Amino acid sequence: MTRSGERRAGWLLVAPLCLLLLAVFVAPVALMLPTSFRTYQPGLGITSGWTAHNYTQIVTDGYLLEVLGRTFVLGVSVTAICLVLGFPLAVVLARASGAARGILTLLVVFPLTLNVVVRSFGWISLLSNRGLINQALMALGIVDVPLRMMFNLTGLIVGLTHVLLPVMVVLLAAALRALPRDVEAAAATLGTRPWKTFFLVTLPLAAPGIFAGCVLVFVLTISALVTPRLLGGPAYKVMATAIFDEFLSSLDWPTGAALAFALTLFALAVVALAGLLTRRWVAAR
Repeated sequence: MTRSGERRAGWLLVAPLCLLLLAVFVAPVALMLPTSFRTYQPGLGITSGWTAHNYTQIVTDGYLLEVLGRTFVLGVSVTAICLVLGFPLAVVLARASGAARGILTLLVVFPLTLNVVVRSFGWISLLSNRGLINQALMALGIVDVPLRMMFNLTGLIVGLTHVLLPVMVVLLAAALRALPRDVEAAAATLGTRPWKTFFLVTLPLAAPGIFAGCVLVFVLTISALVTPRLLGGPAYKVMATAIFDEFLSSLDWPTGAALAFALTLFALAVVALAGLLTRRWVAAR
């Protein structure tokens, strides 16, 4: 079979799956695009006129800019904390072998088996004004009044870091496990100190895996709904909760659709930028 015939046969094999993805995922999103250019009037519903106001207000309205900036800060903070905490865990997991690797993998993945609502309610019992942390601090005399750790950025960072840390660890461990061990051994043979080997050998070689883990955690953070809704409350909004409220509380589907597409474009831009940086890094190395 010629190369063109193999390529044609490959397309025929993946065509049913592509059609299913288009019908189930792409088509419903595409149907919302015209809605984002409509207007909504209370009591009248969605009007028939066309407008770009729903998009322009995202960059002109102070409140929406604050929500967008808060979402970006949340994504960067959770990603950075997951990377700092997850990299040592990933190194231990990647270097383990035999039964130890299985046990460590189970411990890392186990939180993912719990429903995100259950985990969020667990953090509510810890971070609330009458939660275990505040009660312990007040009992020890460290604080006189409860610390405000919910309905703000702190609560969201803590909750989402707990939710997404296993994802970062699993991706980093897979990247570290794929690294050739003889490279590190060669550096040690040449007299390189362990910390220098880590920064000059291990870290650069693991950079593509680090980029992939950071992008996935960042995208999942800025699109998370349940944890920000429970730990942030109805007043402290990020993009996902703002979209949810526009659709189901205000019934303003055009604004909600515009916010959803803006968040999607933002996430795609981050993915594209990360892919470009990864390719340049690999080419440079």
